[in-house]
Amino acid sequence: MELPLVVGVDGSESSLLAVDWAADEAARHGLPLRLVHASLWERYEGGRPAFSSDRPAGEVMAQHIVASCAERARLRDPEVKVSADVVAADAVSTLLQAGPEAFALVTGARGRGEVAGLLLGSVSLTVAARAMCPVIVVRGEERNLRGSLGRVVVGVGDATGGTGAVRFAAREAEARACGLTAVRAWRSPVHSPPAESVPEDPRLAADAVAPEEQVSATFDDALREVVREHPEIDVVRRAVEGPAHRVLLEASADADLIVVGALRRHGHFGLQLGSVAHALLHHSACPVAVVPHRV
Repeated sequence: MELPLVVGVDGSESSLLAVDWAADEAARHGLPLRLVHASLWERYEGGRPAFSSDRPAGEVMAQHIVASCAERARLRDPEVKVSADVVAADAVSTLLQAGPEAFALVTGARGRGEVAGLLLGSVSLTVAARAMCPVIVVRGEERNLRGSLGRVVVGVGDATGGTGAVRFAAREAEARACGLTAVRAWRSPVHSPPAESVPEDPRLAADAVAPEEQVSATFDDALREVVREHPEIDVVRRAVEGPAHRVLLEASADADLIVVGALRRHGHFGLQLGSVAHALLHHSACPVAVVPHRV
């Protein structure tokens, strides 16, 4: 049984964009789409008496939100199987609990009632920083949201957990029948040692490898399995000197989706989101997928 693509909906314009994007994504992968709306109306309005036929306003609104979002998704792509639920819990808990049984979680960039001017809503940020499954935050420019640029970008970092992000990005590129650009940011050392000072001890030689060689080795390690498993994908390697967050933000301008990894440390329950992913979630020109790796 295919795991569903789970979308958090709240009726905001941002979540409607997420529904549209997720319906297209579900169609690409042949996945069912599950829409969830977290509502705590019972906490504030209380349950209605058994003899009453009136429905509390909060319940009416919650049901209206999921019904209208489900109809929107069905109109977007009638072939996608859509289900919708109202969950009596807060939004973060609802999405995190849905994560283990989801292909990925999808959220909009900002929710209903968020303060004007916020770059990213608190729910989206918290879910991206804590979920144990991929989280996709739908944000960016219209041309990127349409998915017509023909390019998925993945950030290749030092951590071994980045291979999960690369695999996810490769599946996305395959489903979209588009190219995959692997981007590696690097910084040259301020003071390079003269050639005669390179250590002869092989145990120390790694420290003297030129940045260009280190970048090439990193690409080889990260992309080896992807190239073997997805030979039909056009994989482009881009090594760019500069801060990783700036390099990837620039790359997002011409991408349909940008993918980055995030470590999840066992026993740590706080927000676990690196500075690069944090910058992309706030400023990327295209949707951002955060793929966790547990250590």
